[in-house]
Amino acid sequence: MRFSKPDLVGDVWGGLASMLVALPASIAFGVAVYSPLGSQFAAQGAMAGLLGATAIGIVAPLVGGTDRLISAPCAPAAAVMGALALELTRGGREAPAPPERVLLLMALVALLSAGLQLLYGAARGGTLIKYIPYPVVTGYLSGVGVVIFLKQLSGLFGFPKTAGLWSGLTTPALWKWQGLAVGLVTIAVMLLAPRLTKAVPAAILGLLGGIATYFALGLGHPDLLRLEDNHLVIGALGGGGSFFEAFATRWRGLAGIRPADFAAVAMPALTLSVLLSIDTLKTCVVVDALTRTRHDSNREIVGQGFANLASAVIGGMPGAGTSGATLVNIANGGKTRLSSVLEGALVLVAFLLLGGLVAWAPIAALAGILIVVAYRMFDRGSFRLLRQRSTVLDFLVVASVIAVAVGVGLITASGVGVALAIILFIRDQIRGTVIHRKIYGNTVFSRQRRLPEEVAVLEALGGQTVAAELEGSLFFGTTDQLLSQLEADLKTRRYVIFDMKRVRSVDLTAVHMLEQIEAQLAERGAHLIFTNLPKSLPTGQDLREYFDEVGLVKSTSHVRVFNQISDALEWAEDRILEDAGQARSPGAPPLGLTDIDFIQGRKEETIRELASAVVERSYAPGERIFQEGDAGDEIFFIRRGAVRIVLRLADGKEHHVATFRRRDFFGDMAFLDRGVRSADAVAAAPTDLYVLSRERFEAVAEKHPRLGQQLFAGLARSLAIRLRHADGEIRALEEA
Repeated sequence: MRFSKPDLVGDVWGGLASMLVALPASIAFGVAVYSPLGSQFAAQGAMAGLLGATAIGIVAPLVGGTDRLISAPCAPAAAVMGALALELTRGGREAPAPPERVLLLMALVALLSAGLQLLYGAARGGTLIKYIPYPVVTGYLSGVGVVIFLKQLSGLFGFPKTAGLWSGLTTPALWKWQGLAVGLVTIAVMLLAPRLTKAVPAAILGLLGGIATYFALGLGHPDLLRLEDNHLVIGALGGGGSFFEAFATRWRGLAGIRPADFAAVAMPALTLSVLLSIDTLKTCVVVDALTRTRHDSNREIVGQGFANLASAVIGGMPGAGTSGATLVNIANGGKTRLSSVLEGALVLVAFLLLGGLVAWAPIAALAGILIVVAYRMFDRGSFRLLRQRSTVLDFLVVASVIAVAVGVGLITASGVGVALAIILFIRDQIRGTVIHRKIYGNTVFSRQRRLPEEVAVLEALGGQTVAAELEGSLFFGTTDQLLSQLEADLKTRRYVIFDMKRVRSVDLTAVHMLEQIEAQLAERGAHLIFTNLPKSLPTGQDLREYFDEVGLVKSTSHVRVFNQISDALEWAEDRILEDAGQARSPGAPPLGLTDIDFIQGRKEETIRELASAVVERSYAPGERIFQEGDAGDEIFFIRRGAVRIVLRLADGKEHHVATFRRRDFFGDMAFLDRGVRSADAVAAAPTDLYVLSRERFEAVAEKHPRLGQQLFAGLARSLAIRLRHADGEIRALEEA
């Protein structure tokens, strides 16, 4: 890491300020997770929060690399781990697990979750996680906020864990009024602090206010001023023994892990890994917006995986990139990863210096901090989705995920979220159209240059061809839509072209639908034509190979495949012209010089002069006539055959610009401006040409000025016709 002196000063202040935000929240999250095990485990939970803040705070920035991002224990981790601890201690199908086994399984969840994050990053899954639909993400995080809020009410009111939430709230005799007073003061200070000062984080002021209130109450109740058997405070860190002893006891239990345990914790680990990854990437996006930088999603997920692995190994809480501490870091001058590393190191320093004060932190004060955190996590803006009919379904998704998270559990809510994400995807695909554009053969033509009489036929009969440029995903959710949009065309058009260049995926249902279209067209002798079949879809699928495998393009079918849509239009146009008696005979003899339009009717002397100026050339199919970049001032008149004009693209592919046939000309641009060739010209059939250079033509034109006038007039007229056709096609494409 390179940094200047101003950066160093900013990083120190940013790291210190963000530590003051992360420290109380980490302690609170740890206590919240361990509280279902019993009040005697509160100190161990606080220790886990501190260790997690230290390990994650130091390791994540060193490996992840996102500047200014602060990583620490977070609300989603507390919600998932706390729900797991509560489920294990209460017991479901099995008997309640003892605390030692609960701690072991929680550690296993943290390890598996960290491993999954490493897997996501290595497989470049960080990019995919960012695309989970917003309603699902906000619903889940809001659900986490509601779950945390409800679970902290018992700590705020102080009623026993054995009492249910409703019975505890409706039985004032069970309330510990001292704890309630401390919690309410903490909440009030946290909410009012930002209006009074921004120099000290609200969480620190809230915790200090709660501690001060607790000691003030202790003046009248001496029992509050001792740590032993005092369930209103955290108590001595380590829970009565040394940290190393507790750490060793937990990991000695690894020998007791059964294969069934991995299956039992698989879903919590998966849920935790996805949530922590989403939380991190959301914070990274905020950092990018504020600092005009760009993070590496996959690297950051790997960094978070290593950080959570380190935290799990030493018995700390899992965590993620947190927005609150990160924003404080940026606001106080943090510039580089050093600020993030300092935050983690300063947590450890604060613990070593202020460990005694942490022991006196009231449980109700920590509950108050988490209640404010939960309140801020809840996305109240989602209610705006009810204002418009188009977003009502999005609100229902948000509400459903919240309801399942609260009523059933976070683990089930994760499954519901995934299912709803799939439904949202299908809905979005169905909402749009899979037809990007639909054009007809009497308004847009192929790259084949047609003679005036041929153009007239195509303008009258070209409507027998329809070309649909498809886009997006062709799957079971869009097949009916495609059939409905093409229903009239499938009954009347002879040539139906599907351009597949913009298609992202094709499933078996879509293939079956295409087979139905082919069969319907074949019944009346019509053809289905595919163009631009991708060799590699985003899924890695070779579409041409896939169509071959399923038999869609078998030789006996009425299906044809072309590289470009222009080639398909040209094939259809040739069939239409053939039926109209306008087909060009491939065996027609080469044109003579007097058959060229602007030479017809000239005097014999003029024709002899021009004949001495032109050169006859012949080319075999595939032979190059000229290529892009060549110098030349020659114009070419086609006596027999065909010539394709192509552009060579950067990826090695070729783009078909035009095809010229007998009685037409090409090379006119270089003939007029004597510039280099802008494309390649390749013989598409056995081809004979008349070649006239500008230099030789000017020598003839000096003797026969009218010949020069007629040539340039003929060129101007032909180019004007081409431009008119181009204008018509552009207009048709814009209106399609």
